Amino acid sequence: MSEEREGREEDDLDRLSCYTYLTVELAHIYIPIMRIFTSTLLTDLSATEVHERLGGVGVDVDVDTVPELLKRLSTWGNLIPSNRVGTVVSIRDYERGRHRYQISQRGEMVQRQAEQVLTSSDAAREVSRELLSLISQGLLRLEDQLNQPGDIDLQLALECISTVFVQFTTFSESVRDFYAFLAQVLFRYDLDTAEYTGFKDLLLDYVEAVTDEIRQYSTPIAACLQWLFDKGRLTELLAAIDHRYEGLQRLSEHNPELQVQRSRGRDLADWHALRAWFSDNASEVDHLRDTTLHALHALLANAKRLIRSASGELSRRTGLLRLAKQFDHADQDLADALFVAAFGLYAPVHLGIEASADQLATAATSWWHAPAVAVPVSLRERGSRAPRGRIGLVEDHSKQQEALRLRAAQLVERRRVAAIELRQCGADFVTRPLSAEAAQLLRELLARALTAATPEPTTLTATDGDLDLRIWLRPAADASTRVCGADGVFEIYGHELFIGRMSCTFPDDQEGEESDGIRS
Repeated sequence: MSEEREGREEDDLDRLSCYTYLTVELAHIYIPIMRIFTSTLLTDLSATEVHERLGGVGVDVDVDTVPELLKRLSTWGNLIPSNRVGTVVSIRDYERGRHRYQISQRGEMVQRQAEQVLTSSDAAREVSRELLSLISQGLLRLEDQLNQPGDIDLQLALECISTVFVQFTTFSESVRDFYAFLAQVLFRYDLDTAEYTGFKDLLLDYVEAVTDEIRQYSTPIAACLQWLFDKGRLTELLAAIDHRYEGLQRLSEHNPELQVQRSRGRDLADWHALRAWFSDNASEVDHLRDTTLHALHALLANAKRLIRSASGELSRRTGLLRLAKQFDHADQDLADALFVAAFGLYAPVHLGIEASADQLATAATSWWHAPAVAVPVSLRERGSRAPRGRIGLVEDHSKQQEALRLRAAQLVERRRVAAIELRQCGADFVTRPLSAEAAQLLRELLARALTAATPEPTTLTATDGDLDLRIWLRPAADASTRVCGADGVFEIYGHELFIGRMSCTFPDDQEGEESDGIRS
């Protein structure tokens, strides 16, 4: 699905290439060429004929350049090559005239739109509000025809449908053009008193009349459209008209890739769009009402500005216009001086804020590229380093500190009791299991002793001076020490375990002398 969507987007961009000739460097030549092709219907022209007609309208271009220009227009999709060679009297004429072109459908449409933009002015277009009454009458006549007994006059119904949609298209375009002009002028900031008065009368009188008339006719038009859609009346009518007047529909039957654009009103989608304009929850009537409110707000904003300008309070319009005029007539040096004088952008002032060591910049570093220095809020907003407000009180952490001291004392006491238990348990670790604290202390001492192990078998030792505790691990091939604790049983293979005070010596070093140690 994503590949298909990307393919459609690429096709749409290719179709937009027809607008290229309007913005390129040689647009002043491409536009007269397109005018020549759109001046007649079903006419193909050669490069020589195009060059002759360009000379007739005062466009000076070399005859050898015209074929390349026509080829580019064909590449962009504005022209299509023609197979007709035409009448020639020499080989040179044949070489120049063998490539003939005619305008494409998209090229005709783009050139017509370009001519509309070039010939249109910024004048205010009146809303064709009289068409609303004609649209309402046309829909009522169509409703009357469907209510009459007997067969429907399909020709008369088709004429009524075409008339309604032509009138609706003209009306909707005039509404959009008028409100686009209104938005263009009302939101200007440079309206003087005379212009404001004129636009005020325009908005309060003309816009109000337009919105009132649209609101008046939107209700009967919406009711009539709802009746046409009910019970499939409109669908049956359009099907009957299509059956009687097929038009170009047969072309799509023989060539499925060919799309036929029906006249307005022949498709059900056109009627849905018409009903949405008048009767949906987010209809154009509601949009017009909202747009009018926005225009009123803009009018009030300009009124406030003019009042301030008359009283000399805040408006600087005259001074800014005079400054802009001075900038327009000034050279570079004078413009720089005016800018400094008008906006106060003098040399930077040293604030005495020390930057961090990693943000130091040399004197040759531009302020634009130098790292920013954090400025305190009081200095940035008030220009003062003095702190404001009451100094906050230091939070009292005595309770937390007492709780930590109590917890540390309890931990020391538990470890002292565990050390006494290790010294007094004797060699009977099986029938007299160790508590969890004693077993944990023993594992800590064993871990310290094992960290000093070497490849050669030797006696390992570990001490804890605060607890007056020492252990020895002596290698023994057939020995095994089994320790039972509250949290489990662990066994030491190939070593003998000795536990005693710090003052005790290894049992084998003091034979015959009783020691305060316990052998396991």
